[in-house]
Amino acid sequence: MTKSADLHPTRIPGYDGGPHTHQPQLLDEPVFWLGHLTSCADSEGAAELLYGADYDATEEFGRRLWERAEWPTFTVPLAADHRLHVVYRTFKDEAGVDYLLHHPGWDRAELLAQDDGHFMGPGLSWPELVTAAHSALPGGSTEDPHARLLLLLPALGDEDVPDDAAPRLAAALEQLTAVEDPEALGEMLLESQGAPGPATWTTGVHGFAVNDGPHSYRNPANRLALPPDRMARVATALAP
Repeated sequence: MTKSADLHPTRIPGYDGGPHTHQPQLLDEPVFWLGHLTSCADSEGAAELLYGADYDATEEFGRRLWERAEWPTFTVPLAADHRLHVVYRTFKDEAGVDYLLHHPGWDRAELLAQDDGHFMGPGLSWPELVTAAHSALPGGSTEDPHARLLLLLPALGDEDVPDDAAPRLAAALEQLTAVEDPEALGEMLLESQGAPGPATWTTGVHGFAVNDGPHSYRNPANRLALPPDRMARVATALAP
């Protein structure tokens, strides 16, 4: 059985930086989510719907968050003792959010996506995202599937989202934020899907899920792609 402390690491193998601190209370702040989803709202209309009258509050909250010396780190547990870590990298000149997959038996965590000025991704397909969010596994930084969905959303890139994706996202936005039109915002966020944009997912020649995103670690054609053996273990860990 996974120990609770194992889900809130002070160090992530193969990933430099920190100190990592577990701060689940941040997930209770509606303005946290507005800042977290900023990169997903890359059109003027989506940004207006996301921030509404809370732009100044979101900017101030974000300023204080990024000025911290510690790195807030959130964890979503997955099946078979895998876990996804969402790390706020609060380097002054290289700030960003990193999405990593790890297992205690691995010598290093796998970087799936980076949400920053030098973005990389996507790291997750829609079925993988929903599986992680709605696994109902205990532990981690939150057991709320809505919070898990929004926490992982910036790592999403999927051209083929199902019809229930927008209502599912709207329900999470309504639950955790005060945006005035969560339905419209959910549709806009799924249409653009942030900096990496939508990608097409297929089964690659080695039999595991890959995508065609030009900036994705899970695109075999990308010069920065994970090696096939590590890409395979990522796909296996995230499989719906």
